[in-house]
Amino acid sequence: MKSLSLPMVKMIISMCIFGSIGFFSEHTGLPSLELVFVRCICATLFLSLCWVLSGQYKRERWSKREIAQILACGVFLVFNWVFLFKAFELMSITIAISIYHLAPVLVILIGSIVFKERLTLLAFLSIIICFIGTLLVIGLNSGTSFDELLSSGVVWALLAALFYAFTTLLGKGVSNMSAYAMTVLQTTLGIFILLPFVDFNAFEGVTASNWGAIVATGFIHTGFVYYLFFDSLRYLPTRIISALVFLDPAVAILLDTVFTGFRPTGMQIAGIVLIFGGMGFALVKPKVKETSGQERAI
Repeated sequence: MKSLSLPMVKMIISMCIFGSIGFFSEHTGLPSLELVFVRCICATLFLSLCWVLSGQYKRERWSKREIAQILACGVFLVFNWVFLFKAFELMSITIAISIYHLAPVLVILIGSIVFKERLTLLAFLSIIICFIGTLLVIGLNSGTSFDELLSSGVVWALLAALFYAFTTLLGKGVSNMSAYAMTVLQTTLGIFILLPFVDFNAFEGVTASNWGAIVATGFIHTGFVYYLFFDSLRYLPTRIISALVFLDPAVAILLDTVFTGFRPTGMQIAGIVLIFGGMGFALVKPKVKETSGQERAI
């Protein structure tokens, strides 16, 4: 347990910091696309430095297949960030982050379709529970139009969750290259993808306070958090990682209710509970039936 204490502390810090990203993004004064562009620049600089100083760049095993896979994954990651920040612009952090955390359940659902993975009873229940929870959080009714959904931020939050799920699924099988190399490639790609679309006029009138939030979002919420996350990931068992991941939305919701004054309705609270309850079901691994020594030998 002592050997896990430092990685666990790093994971806890990374999840708590990441949970505050929505709160900080509201104070940057930048639209979602421009904010992600700055985030990619900061993350590339910070993680490249960590990559070089750690000496990991000397030990990389480059593979054309993996590079192509990582870059394709990077496209989904960048759009995932853009959609998430767009959702933060249009709706409360609490609702946006709750919808965004449907991603693990979407991974199970898409995986069962694309990779023909067997859908367990718990996984099926988690999908149903999360679906009901999402309807309650969004507050859908028969008269809700697509334009109303778009302007409310719901569609952007759902797209962010979907693209995060695609990022997770596409990242499967990358084993030779380090997490540093992966992230540096992806954030560098993000700079070139977003550059043609960046409105540099958006940076005019940005105050010193705004720049403080922008720098924090770039270097702390992306660079430093990814360093802590990747540095602790390899040492922690899946069950601990799965539990600590819940710190991210917990911090986000706490900051939203305490500092921005958001008060969810009773129906939305029920929906949030169902979404995270469904996530809990999704993270439970089915018990493997014990077999006899003879059966195992066969």
